[in-house]
Amino acid sequence: MDEFMQAAIAEAQQGLAEGGIPIGSVIVHNGRIIGRGHNRRVQQGSAILHGEMDAFENAGRQPASVYREAMLYTTLSPCAMCSGAILLYGITKVIVGENRTFMGEEALLRSRGVSVEVLQDATCIGLMRDFIAARPTLWNEDIGV
Repeated sequence: MDEFMQAAIAEAQQGLAEGGIPIGSVIVHNGRIIGRGHNRRVQQGSAILHGEMDAFENAGRQPASVYREAMLYTTLSPCAMCSGAILLYGITKVIVGENRTFMGEEALLRSRGVSVEVLQDATCIGLMRDFIAARPTLWNEDIGV
């Protein structure tokens, strides 16, 4: 596994350690991480701070050209909100840790020209399976169920 997915997994593990949902993300431009984040809805009492949204927030303001040249790594298939941000900012490649526990808007992303690669990483799958089993109500809240 490459260093960038490892960084996204580290973010997910940090979120879990903080009492949140174990989903992490990093945004990579020219071989370096420019934004990293994890789901902080619980920790911040936020309606929108999914891992990808937190990574965008932590990347700060970037020129559109930077996002068009960037790749986003996420431990879980991106939901509609996060996929919308990916499309809005013109990210062209998304590397997904897994989509077995949750299938996000991968078809939408692909239909709009985004390259989506799914790894089915055992660590990512395990983090989410264990979390969903332990905290189903919180997980359902996070995905709007």
